[in-house]
Amino acid sequence: MTALAPDLYALANAAGVRVHWHDVDGNARTVDAPSLLAVLAALDWPAATAAQRQDSLQRCLEGQARPQLRTARAGAAVMLGPAGAGVAQWCDETGNTVSARRQPDGRWQCPERPGYWTLRVGEEEHAVAIAPARCFSVADATGSAQPRCWGASLQVYAGRSPTDAGIGDSRGAAAWCRRIGAAGGDALALSPLHAAGRIGHGFSPYSPSDRRFLEPVYTAPPAWTGDDDASQWQPAPASDGLIDWAGSAALKWARLAHWQRQLQHAPESVHRAFDRFRQDGGATLMQFAGFNAPALDPPDPALQCLAQWVSHDSWASVQHRARRQGMALGLIADLAVGFDPHGAEAAAAGDTALRGLVLGAPPDAFAPQGQVWGVTSYSPDGLHRTGFSPFIALLRAVMRDRGGVRIDHILGLQRLWVVPQGAASDTGAYLQYPLEDLLNLLALESWRHRCIVIGEDLGVVPDGIRQALAERGVMGMDVLAFARDADGAFLPPNRWRSVAVATTGTHDLPTLAGWQRGEDIAVRARLGYATAEATRLAVQQRQRDVARLAHTVGGEGAAADDLRMAAMAHVAAGPAPLALLPVEDALALREQVNLPGTVAVYPNWRHRLPQPLPRRVLHASLRCFAGARDVAH
Repeated sequence: MTALAPDLYALANAAGVRVHWHDVDGNARTVDAPSLLAVLAALDWPAATAAQRQDSLQRCLEGQARPQLRTARAGAAVMLGPAGAGVAQWCDETGNTVSARRQPDGRWQCPERPGYWTLRVGEEEHAVAIAPARCFSVADATGSAQPRCWGASLQVYAGRSPTDAGIGDSRGAAAWCRRIGAAGGDALALSPLHAAGRIGHGFSPYSPSDRRFLEPVYTAPPAWTGDDDASQWQPAPASDGLIDWAGSAALKWARLAHWQRQLQHAPESVHRAFDRFRQDGGATLMQFAGFNAPALDPPDPALQCLAQWVSHDSWASVQHRARRQGMALGLIADLAVGFDPHGAEAAAAGDTALRGLVLGAPPDAFAPQGQVWGVTSYSPDGLHRTGFSPFIALLRAVMRDRGGVRIDHILGLQRLWVVPQGAASDTGAYLQYPLEDLLNLLALESWRHRCIVIGEDLGVVPDGIRQALAERGVMGMDVLAFARDADGAFLPPNRWRSVAVATTGTHDLPTLAGWQRGEDIAVRARLGYATAEATRLAVQQRQRDVARLAHTVGGEGAAADDLRMAAMAHVAAGPAPLALLPVEDALALREQVNLPGTVAVYPNWRHRLPQPLPRRVLHASLRCFAGARDVAH
């Protein structure tokens, strides 16, 4: 490979584009010049000529020298540029001031109290977000030094309620909160509730239009509507028993329009609450409503505002009831890694978002051509230019009325694989993000909202990132399928991390019952994704893995359901401060929620929970999981 020109390398380094990286096997890789030029051009750092590279490098460095917001830890000393003449004071958000002290080396001593501060030195002002040492924790939420909380994780759309109109809603989630709380659980982790925009048949909750707002199809009827007659809002039964996203979403929007007409007859207190919501939402809400209005027939920004109001009110009520019931955490939100490049969040972000780049993953053994996810995110330069305001607003939106947040692909706080739009994944590169700044802001907002933080840290993990996250109180995720030693044997509970959430599975993995029976292998073979020989080898390997798991959990020779129960107890018995049991595993379901790498050939995100629920199975599962959590270590 031809060596890169020194000025091109310097520009890439300044812009945070990693020229050198290591693949999943640890092999050193280098981004080629055409790919590097394409990524830099999309970042608005053109580099085709020496003159362009010089200009881009100068602009890049000048922008970094004038950050709109710096971040630091409480009590730390920071360099804030040349000191002006005059009285030096720290001023907090309420206008209170404390004297500022400058050290001999020119750094300023930060206040010990976290918050958003301004250092004023004469006529100069420097904005600084001062963060606590770590995020709000399960221990903080419970008052226990060694908490052993547990809960369940729910695909919201899969749940059922009498008025759900074909897609699970907040009323169905509230019922699961009651079940889990009654069994002694403290949390219910939810699938993403982000606003989806126009919902079609290929819907995925991880490809949202706008993560700052909620998806109205998950909203149960508010009490003021008196809308308890479910019959007129129920779709025709599907022959395959799966969710018809487009059909049910249309039905739900028709119901929202019905509520809008009913609003004129609602009590004055309801009108005042709606007015307060619109006033609090301000220009951000109106911009979102205006962007999404054309999706309705006729276009109606007012209906979009109403939909957001009833959504926020609906989910806030679920959280408040969960906490009153005694759950230490209640609802845990799920924050997707990116957003639709053509959606509402992208429109609001303007040039703060990555333009002409989408997120993905580099080639590996599972995806030799790499992955292109079709979503985008904010650019590092855009975050610096805006004082991280989009990131702060996003955290506040997803932490509002929640006891926790799970951040999908937490590694994106350090780096994201970006690909020029329309290009193959292997033409991409890693883009570096300001990890320390983002962690500082995450810790600060976590404490302000008393919200725990879980980071999905699976896949290719750069050296040191898990330790950095753990030091800041961001819990990782330990999943049964991956909790193994170098020889592939399943780890005993005492070797699981105490700084991670423990769980039996995720939405991208087969359920426990399905995994034991090789359902995922059979599905891939049926879809033509594996040859007969590959399928035969996979079945043999699965049989060995099932035997290994049985040996580890003490379930050798046990019936399939007994092994499932033993595996659940195994996961719950570890030192994790929080263990989560997917509802699919609690119900011994076999269908996988999402089969990665498939679109139309598999019903991703369309399975519903059985009706009625197998209550004996559920109660036995919850007792097993809760009992293992009670074991002293």
